[in-house]
Amino acid sequence: MNVVTDPLLRYLGRRDYRPVWHEMQAFTDGRDATTPDELWLVEHPPVFTQGMNGRPEHLLDPGDIPVVAVDRGGQVTYHGPGQMVAYPLIDLRRRGLGIRELVQRLEFAVIDLLASYGIEAIGRRDAPGVYVNGCKIASLGLRVRRGCSYHGLSLNVDLDLAPFSRINPCGYPGLEVIRTADVGGPATWDEAASALVPHLLRQLARPTAPVTGTGTEEIHA
Repeated sequence: MNVVTDPLLRYLGRRDYRPVWHEMQAFTDGRDATTPDELWLVEHPPVFTQGMNGRPEHLLDPGDIPVVAVDRGGQVTYHGPGQMVAYPLIDLRRRGLGIRELVQRLEFAVIDLLASYGIEAIGRRDAPGVYVNGCKIASLGLRVRRGCSYHGLSLNVDLDLAPFSRINPCGYPGLEVIRTADVGGPATWDEAASALVPHLLRQLARPTAPVTGTGTEEIHA
């Protein structure tokens, strides 16, 4: 089994989406087998991101919110102030992870966080993410290149949910989106970040057997 260290934590504050995305790409392309993994925590100004498989009909009325076409799979989602975004920049081979298991571990981190507040949440195999009473509270969008992940997890904390009505969230018409602040969970970005990080680190530290085949993949919901 692999023994790995915790990723380096980087708190980026509020940053525009596009530069952070390009920094993730550059980090992934420039790393080698000795590069430490990193976990970036960030809050973005309002932006819709459209995956490589995104269908234009799911962008209902973007209005004045910019739309950025990105290199992950899946459909459109929204990022904005009050949403906690975590980007795990992980060497999957070194940690012995496949992309599906990484997705599941990120979901478990959110589920465990919500459980600590007395909130029951679940993941879905058919539509990755985390749900409370059928409503989506966290989304996942990953890209794996050269065996390493970027993009990541977004947790709705206390953001304005109105922009979600301008899209079919993650390609699902009528999908209801909720916030942790509405169900008794973390009420601020800072509270959510400090509470979620230990769960993320624990999930990423769990050892597994080595895997192969993590070349270039993407997953999003």
